[in-house]
Amino acid sequence: MLTDMFCFQCQETMKNTGCTRRGMCGKPADVANLQDLLVYLLKGISFWGTRGRGMGVNHPETNLFVAKALFATITNANFDPDAFVALVKEAIERREALREEAQAKCHSLHGTSCDGSGPDWAGWTPENYQIETLLEKAHTVGVMADENEDPNLRSLRQLITYGLKGMAAYTDHAYVVGGENEDILHFMQEALEAITHKDATLDDMLALVQKTGEYGVKAMAFLDEANTKRFGKPEPTLVNLGVQPGPGILVSGHDLPDLEELLQQTEGTGINIYTHGEMLPTNAYPALKKYKHLVGNYGGSWWHQAEEFASFNGPILMTTNCIIPVKEAYQNRIFTTGMVGYPGLTHIPDRKAGGHKDFSEIIALAKTLPGPTELEQGTLEIGYAHDAVLGVADQVIAAIKAGAVKHFVVMGGCDGRHPTRKYFADVAKALPEDWIILTAGCAKYQYNKLGLGKIGPFPRVMDAGQCNDSYSLVVIAQALAGAFNCSVNELPLSFDIAWYEQKAVIVLLALLALGVKKIRLGPTLPAFLSADVADVIVKTYGLMPITTAEEDVAAMVAGN
Repeated sequence: MLTDMFCFQCQETMKNTGCTRRGMCGKPADVANLQDLLVYLLKGISFWGTRGRGMGVNHPETNLFVAKALFATITNANFDPDAFVALVKEAIERREALREEAQAKCHSLHGTSCDGSGPDWAGWTPENYQIETLLEKAHTVGVMADENEDPNLRSLRQLITYGLKGMAAYTDHAYVVGGENEDILHFMQEALEAITHKDATLDDMLALVQKTGEYGVKAMAFLDEANTKRFGKPEPTLVNLGVQPGPGILVSGHDLPDLEELLQQTEGTGINIYTHGEMLPTNAYPALKKYKHLVGNYGGSWWHQAEEFASFNGPILMTTNCIIPVKEAYQNRIFTTGMVGYPGLTHIPDRKAGGHKDFSEIIALAKTLPGPTELEQGTLEIGYAHDAVLGVADQVIAAIKAGAVKHFVVMGGCDGRHPTRKYFADVAKALPEDWIILTAGCAKYQYNKLGLGKIGPFPRVMDAGQCNDSYSLVVIAQALAGAFNCSVNELPLSFDIAWYEQKAVIVLLALLALGVKKIRLGPTLPAFLSADVADVIVKTYGLMPITTAEEDVAAMVAGN
């Protein structure tokens, strides 16, 4: 296939087939190819990591590096080719250190030759780290590099890979908060190593898909525990959508510690802090909402940022994925940090152990710029994570038994530019008035400002938080199933999920691993699912492509 690149990891991939010149996300071909090379080398680290641990050789920092590097390759995280050259170099250095120690340990344990570099991904080293040299190799290791690969095996390998990317993002979030879970990091390497096996069967890969979903549940639970341990349990909270007088800083992405440190460093300065996109749920955490200058949320989901960032007027901090190609209107006042990168932008370095990030440059700039232009007014009610809902479980159960609440619809996931995403707003508007939407992720921006009202004390849109807080929705569903002595699939509960990128892939795999049936998914089924693999998943799990809002609501009302 004569292409500049090949990428089909997100929902908006060209013609639902694959981007071959430039990503629909804006990712240039050199970045796409360097990402392919980086994943290839992470398989090399995994080759030595899995073997080394069997002999007592374990490099915890390298284990975490694998997660961070995978995170850097998800959609809309990092567009900077120099960042990927650095990551490739670090991957090889870490792989070689792991290989040398593993081989030395092998010699000491067995007294026989343990030399050799293993497969190419476990031993290839470039002549230099010039981008041209790396790209020459990258063109030979991409998704479609092996023209003879069974398309169904390729499909399952990519499904697992993209699930691992989402898992890696959630795991890195949890480590940044202060959590530790070596089991999840080890599994990522085991899975990366397993998908390289040429003799793997479809059954082998399907089993690994299931296991990836099981670890997806663990990763989301890990992040939930890390967040609530540090910041407290989210509380039902009204978030202001308007603006306050004075300069402001806008924080987008997903990272709670970045927001906390910025709040600490701006306290008493007269600068207001606003959240954007997936940072909206942070307004419900007790340790963050206590800051009076955290004044509300500005704008909507990630894909509106070009217009919203331009009208904000002040500095913007991108803490994780969801950056889009930067516009001239705000390019001199947008900053990146963590695994986010974009050419030409100032990147705030990572905090050192026991320290904090230095946001002084952003703060100084904010003091020189006008406050944001108001986009809207009003409030949003958020904070309905599992602890908040289960804290009033008796009221929820009573409302169900009394018939005040007839049904729940889980409408979590991602928002995006695809025009067909209007479907999710249309579904929300068409649902019976005694139905409640359970949501998490930025898909909620399709319907969380529609004014759908309340049923008793409960808002009809119960917002559990960020995409990773889909875990909360599972906990709530399992608790309700326990209360009614039935399975989740027997509850008055439907799933209508929007997906865009790899975090949504691991959420979907987690739901499937938990045995949730009849999930509607859209706007399209993933391009990386071959027809045969899609058929297997549909038949095994009852996965359904969305149709129209009218048809799907009617089917849900009928119990299908």
